[in-house]
Amino acid sequence: MAMDLKEIEKLIKESLPDSLIEIQDLAGDGNHYSATITSATFNGKSKIEQHKIVYAALKGKMGNELHALAIKTKEKNG
Repeated sequence: MAMDLKEIEKLIKESLPDSLIEIQDLAGDGNHYSATITSATFNGKSKIEQHKIVYAALKGKMGNELHALAIKTKEKNG
């Protein structure tokens, strides 16, 4: 079962309340998404650590309900 774009955003927001999230459905099939996430939580962390935070926010849905998600993370300044 595919995951809804709004559900992805909700899960990330629950773990990263200050985040700014932009999600695109890349193929129009509800299975291939791209997400750009900006959060102060990422400040001072490596890209790998940042991506692990996002995967943890998705609560095991990556690879199951969520087939493919290209992640771009950004640190939030100020």
